[in-house]
Amino acid sequence: MADPAAGSLPRAPQATPTDASGSGRRLRHIQHRAQFQWVMAGPPVVKTVHFALHLAALDAPAGDAAPAGASPRPLFAVPAAWVGVVIPKRWAKRAVTRNMVRRQIYALAQERVAALPEAAVVVRLRSGFDRSRFISATSDALKATVRAELQQLFSRLLERRHA
Repeated sequence: MADPAAGSLPRAPQATPTDASGSGRRLRHIQHRAQFQWVMAGPPVVKTVHFALHLAALDAPAGDAAPAGASPRPLFAVPAAWVGVVIPKRWAKRAVTRNMVRRQIYALAQERVAALPEAAVVVRLRSGFDRSRFISATSDALKATVRAELQQLFSRLLERRHA
């Protein structure tokens, strides 16, 4: 019998993930600091009361990390809709709230992946939600408020794109 730790077992082929509508477009998550810095270098293109949305083209340079003489590796290797989330503790003290907001952003972006441009988008929480109004960190009222505001944010982005 082969030792699984040695890596001798064959791997099952992985299915290509698609969005729920089956359009074939996949949402990519921004994960590296250089990617976030590139996107957030410019001013936000869309704002709501609590959120700001930054947008940048994917033709970003590789940066100073590439060794001399090596071919530069782009920040965004695949042309796709890239989404990142920045939720400072300053505006969402509880981890439960930060995680709920993050999940809402990614879920809404996944729903609209077919309409999103092939660009890098960072959604940033820019002010906190009133804790006296939303006592629970993940109340249904807070989820509905966050969802409605994020829908407004993405709708404004798509309107701006088509204008």
